[in-house]
Amino acid sequence: MDMFQRVLLVDAARGFYKTKKYGFDRYFGPVDLGIHLAEEYQSLNFGVGVFAGSVLPGSNRLFVTGFSPCWQGYYISSMGGAGLVFDNLGINMLSLVGKAPVPSVLCLNRNHGEEIEVEVVPIDVQEIWESGRTGVYSLTDRVYEMFGGRYENDPRILATGPAALQTDMGGIMSVPITGGKISHVDTWAGRGGFGSAMVQDHGIVAIIYGGTLVDEDFRDRKVADDWFQNKYSLRLTQKDLEVTGKYRYDEKLQTGGTFGVNYTNVGGKILAFNYRTIFWSEEERQNLHQNLVVGHYLKQFNEETIQTRQQATCGEPCVAVCKKMNGIYKKDYEPYQTLGPLCGIFDQRAAEKLNRHCDALGFDAISGGGVLAWLMDLLDEKVLTPEELGVTRLPRWQMAGFEVASDSMHNAELGCELLDAILERRGILDFREGVRKWSQIQSAAKGTALHDRLVYVAFNRRGWMVPNQYWVSGVLAPMAITGKYYMIYSYDFIPPRTLGRMCAERMKKELILDNLGTCRFHRGWAEEMLPEIIGSLYGRQEQFLRSCDVLASRINSGNSPIFWESERNIDFLHTFLRRKKETDQEPDPRLVEWLDKFDRDKVEAAREFWYQTLTGIDESLRDFF
Repeated sequence: MDMFQRVLLVDAARGFYKTKKYGFDRYFGPVDLGIHLAEEYQSLNFGVGVFAGSVLPGSNRLFVTGFSPCWQGYYISSMGGAGLVFDNLGINMLSLVGKAPVPSVLCLNRNHGEEIEVEVVPIDVQEIWESGRTGVYSLTDRVYEMFGGRYENDPRILATGPAALQTDMGGIMSVPITGGKISHVDTWAGRGGFGSAMVQDHGIVAIIYGGTLVDEDFRDRKVADDWFQNKYSLRLTQKDLEVTGKYRYDEKLQTGGTFGVNYTNVGGKILAFNYRTIFWSEEERQNLHQNLVVGHYLKQFNEETIQTRQQATCGEPCVAVCKKMNGIYKKDYEPYQTLGPLCGIFDQRAAEKLNRHCDALGFDAISGGGVLAWLMDLLDEKVLTPEELGVTRLPRWQMAGFEVASDSMHNAELGCELLDAILERRGILDFREGVRKWSQIQSAAKGTALHDRLVYVAFNRRGWMVPNQYWVSGVLAPMAITGKYYMIYSYDFIPPRTLGRMCAERMKKELILDNLGTCRFHRGWAEEMLPEIIGSLYGRQEQFLRSCDVLASRINSGNSPIFWESERNIDFLHTFLRRKKETDQEPDPRLVEWLDKFDRDKVEAAREFWYQTLTGIDESLRDFF
């Protein structure tokens, strides 16, 4: 079967558009084609995989590719479910070029096989952001009110908030719309700051799209069941149920979702108070985990969300039902970690308040939470004053006498003040060129390195990324793209050169999923089966696998890693290694050698660890052109 991808190129400056076709001879999906288009047109790209709309679960993610204003390199972000409606446009990708002269909404519609209708409509976005439900939620409501009547079927809306206009870490939010009702199950393409790219580079604050086109998606469930029966002796749905158990409900742990499972298991590996817990004793961390997390934060989640079965999907039929809710609040681990314990918050009401405010303003919650925790740390250590940051209080971060509900709420309210101060550029705050550059300027003025307390991965001249929330060496690996799961986040001790190679191999596996538009929660079968399905349907299994290797190498060729600038990064790694020896009793003699190096000179030891990791990455990714 011949296959090609249809791309709609839209010039936001003039409203002109055209379509192009790209064959499977070079490009297979939204990542390799998206990065090509970003290089060719300096475009921001929104695309789905070839299985969007099919019977394969998890195949309806919407992928965003382009140059990240935050990371300062090519980046890949995605959101669940938004590809299902996109598929009804009869295209595989939207490529956005040019910049609208004033903030505008891009409307895409296709009815019954007719040509796609494209319109760029100016709006007073500042007034909308400040009205109604505020920010991204107000914009979603207004866009649907203005344009929803044009669509025969329920459309989907991509919305940004004021963070996209004022910072480099603005995300893109979307929610399913069913029967004309806008749900509360928000999904995000947050990492990489593509909301900022969409607004600042293209002048588009929201996109509404939908259609009625029914194309030839793979929908033969009997054939799919035969594939899975031959591979796993299970039907498709049975295998999918098996591999998505963590995200639905874990019988052994009596909880579910990333929040429930991760917080149940984290124990002495808990990260809190801007990573200060890495310096605590194992007993102190275990006490914090037991008393504040298991005994309160997790307990609330289990009682309010798990036991009441408040769960939903991202908008596509999926047995994982990974969206764990409490009313309007969606509980995922990493946002409720960075905007939770990392900020000194261990109560659901307080975490809901801060997460909702951060989301409404349109920040990437993981980056936003990492920055807030850092600013709170600087306030607590009296390095910066409330007046300099435009806030009215200091954090309550002392464990002695910590009142879990009231002190958590106090810290959440401080977090909300800081978010407002960032957008309003109060005091000395000005993040328009990124946190890293701001910190360098202020550090010079203060005579102290403010960023020594910020855990981040540096890239290029001013790129930065708050890492994933696991106390493991892999999250700081100098990959060409960080902040995603293009790395190993195992709690095992892995020598650095081996770690680099394993991260590179993980990246290739993740690209199999991403370039076919598939959710990684289904990776337990998708990494193996999807290439075989490409072979069965299109006869191109080997070519596809080869293309993933080439794509990983191509992305790595643009790697501009910077050795860890923050002392806390170095301490993060050092304490991880020390815990592996002292608490986990790791017997590997190579661990002792590394600890000896860190004890002699932690900066030089960290530099060697970093460089060996980078060497392992390059060894695995340089030979695939």
